[in-house]
Amino acid sequence: MSLLFFACLLAVFPVVSMKSPIFGPQEVSSVEGSSVSIKCYYPATSVNRHTRKYWCRQGARGRCTTLISSEGYISKDYEGRANLTNFPESGTFVTNISHLTRNDSGLYKCGLGISSRGLSFDVSLEVSQVPGQINGGHVYTADLGRTVTINCPFKAVNSEKRKSLCKKTGQDCMLVIDSTGYVSPSYSNRVRLSIQGTSQLVFSVVINRIQLSDAGMYVCQAGDDASADKSNADLQVLKPETELIYGDLRGSVTFDCALGPETAKEAKFLCRLKNGEACNVIINTLGKKAKDFEGRILLTPKDNGFFSVHVTSLRKEDAGLYLCGANSDGEPQEGWPTQAWQLFVNEETAIPPSRSVVKGVVGSSVAVSCAYNPKETDSLKYWCRWEETENGRCPQLVQSEGLVKENYEGRLALYEEPGNGTYTVILNQLTPQDAGFYWCLTNGDTRWRSMVELKIVEGEPSLKVPKSVKAWLGETLKVSCHFPCKYYSYEKYWCKWSNRGCRALPSQDEGPSQAFVNCDQKSQIVSLNLSSVTSEDEGWYWCGVKEGHQYGETVAVYVAVEKRVKGSQDASGVNAAPGEEAIEPRARETENKVLLGPSLFAEERAGKDTEGRAGTNSINASSSSAGQGGGSKALVSTLVPLALVLAAGAVAIGVVRARHRKNVDRISIRSYRTDISMSDFENSRDFGAHDNMGASPDTQETTLERKDEFATTTEDAMEKEEPKKAKRSSKEEADMAYTAFLLQTNNMAAATQDGPGEA
Repeated sequence: MSLLFFACLLAVFPVVSMKSPIFGPQEVSSVEGSSVSIKCYYPATSVNRHTRKYWCRQGARGRCTTLISSEGYISKDYEGRANLTNFPESGTFVTNISHLTRNDSGLYKCGLGISSRGLSFDVSLEVSQVPGQINGGHVYTADLGRTVTINCPFKAVNSEKRKSLCKKTGQDCMLVIDSTGYVSPSYSNRVRLSIQGTSQLVFSVVINRIQLSDAGMYVCQAGDDASADKSNADLQVLKPETELIYGDLRGSVTFDCALGPETAKEAKFLCRLKNGEACNVIINTLGKKAKDFEGRILLTPKDNGFFSVHVTSLRKEDAGLYLCGANSDGEPQEGWPTQAWQLFVNEETAIPPSRSVVKGVVGSSVAVSCAYNPKETDSLKYWCRWEETENGRCPQLVQSEGLVKENYEGRLALYEEPGNGTYTVILNQLTPQDAGFYWCLTNGDTRWRSMVELKIVEGEPSLKVPKSVKAWLGETLKVSCHFPCKYYSYEKYWCKWSNRGCRALPSQDEGPSQAFVNCDQKSQIVSLNLSSVTSEDEGWYWCGVKEGHQYGETVAVYVAVEKRVKGSQDASGVNAAPGEEAIEPRARETENKVLLGPSLFAEERAGKDTEGRAGTNSINASSSSAGQGGGSKALVSTLVPLALVLAAGAVAIGVVRARHRKNVDRISIRSYRTDISMSDFENSRDFGAHDNMGASPDTQETTLERKDEFATTTEDAMEKEEPKKAKRSSKEEADMAYTAFLLQTNNMAAATQDGPGEA
């Protein structure tokens, strides 16, 4: 790769001024008798579509004389051989000129309005002589980088003699190749000589990868003496025709490169030329990509040496000269075929501005707005992810007709906004692997393609929902979505996801519905309510916010629908919340025992045998116990003060009667006898008040009714029940003893009222 090569390229492709919004070819070349077609671009505004277009020739003093215009004017020089056609839909007009002569060579302008306004573009037209026999020789033309074949005739007498081709340099003729095998170093690996056979009195020299320095006069020779056959060949190397690309700011362009079948197996590339610099590769099929074009360029190889390069999200600095080419190294080299492109970026674009970078946090979402040509409302819309491969590729993730890539189900939706030329793509449940570049596409106007970069940043999702919930068939489900104060004025919504998008669920005030949404802004919660859940309700649901047509943050939850099995309710009879297990009835029973207090154990002992035989308590029994526990708490607060008064009265009566007995300290109560010290009565009021606070009135009544049986059979009953009862703590034993003590005290008081004779 030599600096001379790039200097030649820069000389061939001069830099184009971009000050005027009118854009056309810098140079146009042709030959006598043929025709040319000059296309000029202009911003497709409503004013420009209808204004005058013209083609004029520049004079010596800067004046430009109009030759033809869109209003019907045509000069005498162009009558019958020129026309101008306007294409307002594409923002172009074309000037066609036929029957060219050498006098047509010169400087021209294509423009809008009048020639003095400056809305024009300079064009150089060069008309060359027709190739043919010149000075007894043949004229050959070849494009830069391509192949040419020079045919050299000879007479039969020289058929066995040496054949050669040399290039004239001044008075000398430098040998290029001969039939003995010699090849000039300047033509190494790109020239060959072939003889068609003894019947054909001609030999051929094929030169590949033509260079600009190859242009000149060549001499064919057969034989070395005075009888040798000689002929001249004039080789003209043609500059590649620069093709024009007119792109809109923020839009997209495509370079369609056709280098011929001889380059089918070579590496392809696209490079950019700048003043004083080499042609810098921006992409090639070997995996190289320029940093400035990362995420917004794709190279698509085709058959027979054809390939396309797509560039999207155009910037002002993208304007300039580009070369597409092919060789084994994927880099521009002298002698290899190239194709030149002049890119003009129109800043008076109709494509609306959009964010080139969006940011999201893990678990949250991003909403991307994509623009398309408003005239193509019915076009298919796509969203694809740009991948860092050798050529670059962008596989589709979602389209407007319902296609969603399998591993994006429940995460991706495309919303169309008819009439405003935009559609929105929402990607939620973000992961660090989602960071990268994405493209907005349609099957219509490719100029409206755009790119957006997704960055994953640190943070927490603003919307909060459970990752998944469980719903029961036929029952009601409620899922809450919490949102922060910054979304207070936003519209909140729930929607059900499908391949067709995310269908918004109707709000509660729109009438009865199987699924409705209600929102309590004071608690900053929007709830999803599903009544009479069916199997069709299973799937992904999104909670989100929006402001007008602008979608904001969303969060997803998966609802699994199952059929409730027997025993899947909790102990209180209330359905367990989705994802939670029912509370064990035994745990409820234990809690109720703690609340009821020690006096409950007397009743529990009486029914213990029945419960033991049943094995376990039923859910209904547990629910009943819970109800009694709640009722006993209310009764205790009323009956405890009354019990304290009665206990105090009983103690007072006992003291008075005891004083009459003087030194009698042994009392007989029917068949049961015990030692009771008067000091045992002193703290009975306090002890009883504290330990029986939680006693059930029903339980107390039952115990008092059975006082006679309890007094005579306590010892036997405890011996029989001991193996069936759980081991009691010392506190429980004290409670039982004190219960017996109170019964004895009541009996003693009753006996004292009957008089001392009974004692």
